[in-house]
Amino acid sequence: MLRLFVAIDPPPEQRERIRAILTGLPGVRWAAPEQIHLTLRFIGEADEALFRQISNTLAAIETEPLTLQIRGLGQFPPHRAPRILWLGLAENDRLVQLRNRIETALLRSGLAPEGRGFSPHLTFARFKKMPPRQLLIDFIAANSRFELPPFPVGAFHLYSSKITADGAIHQREASYPIPLAENAGTQPV
Repeated sequence: MLRLFVAIDPPPEQRERIRAILTGLPGVRWAAPEQIHLTLRFIGEADEALFRQISNTLAAIETEPLTLQIRGLGQFPPHRAPRILWLGLAENDRLVQLRNRIETALLRSGLAPEGRGFSPHLTFARFKKMPPRQLLIDFIAANSRFELPPFPVGAFHLYSSKITADGAIHQREASYPIPLAENAGTQPV
């Protein structure tokens, strides 16, 4: 059985810039930069037959060029003791459209609805224990305006995830191209 999800990866140079803020809070398990991603749809457990069906379903999805921008930082849940820290994304209708196409295609292939709303973010830290309150407030305040340049997205991916004592390890199982805009200025991911 594979534990599956669909995601978009930020480019390596942006992951390196994210790495710079992964410090300064005791009791936090920082995500390895190469594991940071934008989850479009969590699928869950799938056997080999269901994996093939999902992969074929995702391959048939058509989408328009997509450019994303990482912007802002926050915590989940927002008004209680946090469990994770995340980076947000600038509002993007094409991202929502892609996510909706993925959801619709998976529903048509027989999967149950995900059951939670889409809140685009990249998780970069999980709390093992709460740091001192003021340190957390200062960290969020210092990084709340975190922003990276926009980047073209060249594909979305089907990942498997293995839960370990040190956190989840993600492995790319398949990739699905997204056409690039004529004037895309950087390497797509």
